[in-house]
Amino acid sequence: MALILIRGESNAKLLNAIGDMERHANLNIISQPKVVDSHFADSLVEEILNSKLKTKSTVATAFFVKEDPTLSIVQIKKIHPPAHVVVVSDEYDGYDRLDEFLDEADAFQSYRSHKAKNDGLIDYSIKGEKRHIKNEKLNSYMK
Repeated sequence: MALILIRGESNAKLLNAIGDMERHANLNIISQPKVVDSHFADSLVEEILNSKLKTKSTVATAFFVKEDPTLSIVQIKKIHPPAHVVVVSDEYDGYDRLDEFLDEADAFQSYRSHKAKNDGLIDYSIKGEKRHIKNEKLNSYMK
């Protein structure tokens, strides 16, 4: 399980970055994205990178993904999200502070997952029970 921190200029860019990570990087978000104070996010990223940032962010969000930190980094490197994405490993000092901050933070509004919640279509023609029809095209993100 990896903790992802995204910094950006607008909520629209953050939403696009989250969507790109779901659709193109095939990461599975397991927690609701939470609003993070942009100054806190900037200082945390400066600690992780051990250098000053060229630009400051105006909005930030953080959430957990199912994959481990190494796989998350590899998958995110393959895409080019419109915001600054940082995978915060539990090896960093700021991980615990960010995790505590997320417990009390508000949910990031306007985010809706684009992934299907079930195994596919439901066949209601069988009386008394539901039978899920596997649709590999619908669930291609699971591979």
